[in-house]
Amino acid sequence: MLESLPRPYIEKSQLNMWVDESIWGHRLYDEQTPWLCILEMLCIVQSESVSGKAFIEEEKNKLQYSIYFRLHLRNILFNNPHIEAITSEFFDDVERWEAWIEEMSKSVGGIDSVDFSYLKSRFPSFDTFAEIVKFFQASAIEGDSNKRWSSKFVFPYGPDCLYEDLRISGSNKTNDRRFFGRTGELAYLMLCRSGRGAEIHSYLQKMGIISSEYATSYKGSKWNQLVLALQPDQDREDKRLSSSPPFLPYAFLPEYESLADDWLSILRCNLPDYDALPHIVTITGLHLIIYLLKRAKSVLQDVQKPLFVLEIVAPKKTSIRDMAANEYEKNNSLPKQAIEEYILGTTKLEEWQQCLESFNPLEGAKELLEKRFVWTKTSANSPDELLLNLRDEAVSRHKQHLAKFHGTWSKEIGLSSRRSSRRTRYAPTDALLKTLVLTCVPRRMEFQEFLAKLYETYGFVIGEKQAQSFIDSGEADREDFTANALRLERRLASIGLLKRLSDACAYVQNPFAAEVS
Repeated sequence: MLESLPRPYIEKSQLNMWVDESIWGHRLYDEQTPWLCILEMLCIVQSESVSGKAFIEEEKNKLQYSIYFRLHLRNILFNNPHIEAITSEFFDDVERWEAWIEEMSKSVGGIDSVDFSYLKSRFPSFDTFAEIVKFFQASAIEGDSNKRWSSKFVFPYGPDCLYEDLRISGSNKTNDRRFFGRTGELAYLMLCRSGRGAEIHSYLQKMGIISSEYATSYKGSKWNQLVLALQPDQDREDKRLSSSPPFLPYAFLPEYESLADDWLSILRCNLPDYDALPHIVTITGLHLIIYLLKRAKSVLQDVQKPLFVLEIVAPKKTSIRDMAANEYEKNNSLPKQAIEEYILGTTKLEEWQQCLESFNPLEGAKELLEKRFVWTKTSANSPDELLLNLRDEAVSRHKQHLAKFHGTWSKEIGLSSRRSSRRTRYAPTDALLKTLVLTCVPRRMEFQEFLAKLYETYGFVIGEKQAQSFIDSGEADREDFTANALRLERRLASIGLLKRLSDACAYVQNPFAAEVS
């Protein structure tokens, strides 16, 4: 296993053990979807951009940044059940504004001094205001979810759309880590350490999502200007400094560069408006899944990269469906195995042997486990029993969130499915395939070369050449994987990403390649 960076000081009242975090950092969190990961990360980029430090980590694992509340905007968009009723009930514009402002003052959350009168001078009519609100509600990130209103988010059209997750009770507001669970902070640190941050920052500025000039009189795109019109001036001032810095254990990994390279491949395509963002979300999700599995394999001293047998869904069940499900389950179990190995591997340490040979082995073992894992629940009759208790508690804690990360995120990005099956298996959606074409195909690429690139970059097993080890071991027939690749070829052609020039020549096409500079 790679040597970790120094662990931060941990208040025992804040964390009862440090196990998952030692391997993967603080933290990969299943309840934070890939979209919310990117939103959290963009909040950091914007804050650091204003400070002139975007994607520059001056000192490892010391990141702190400013993050906005934007409570007027959030109340208007997500805590506003009155707007349609008032539009229907009143016909006079003055009456509509008066009725709406009165109703909002009764239900508003998180704001001490309520005053929405500034909106009347910013919109020509209440109808215009209502239509703009409806537009931003319809384009919100996961807008149809049943999350509380303070955990719903505007699409990131610009800096004035970026804010943190909050828990609100009356006029009180506290930051919440349920949906901004720090996975975005880890993704940000990975890009910082990739060496590609400056170029990524340049593209985000060109798109208008981020601005280094925000602290002055920045207005941004027309969409950002509309969002800005919904907010009073104080919303640009109300912010807080983030609390404890995030922790990413490794100073450098090839995975960081791979993540950044795929970001740049997408950004260089110069997709219209904000069309690059969904692809950025998807590819980031994929890379964090790969990071999760590679770090687990590192602990297990398994040098083979993670493999994903992808079933290109067939009308009838094939052997590949079972293989895709088996590989899914195998990968899903890797993090738990890593936790167990990481803890039980303590017995191989010289310090553990010294504890066993000491005058009081149990006390020595307690001190070692507290030092190594920040764990103090030490009721046991022997060092071995103590270690097993720690393992059981760590596995139980692991199952709450990090153990669910692979399953939850692979479904979110369109990598896994239970369609036509009782078992979850790897079966990519068209949306994921489109993202992979953008990241892997700079202009056009011969189909077999594309399959090889997917295997080399992500460990995706689709065609017979990539499945050779499975075929040699007798787990699969060559014909099944040949048919699997043919189904992918037909799917790519059906969505306009592949063109066959002859019986022996098919090319995967990046539809935006001609615009690559």
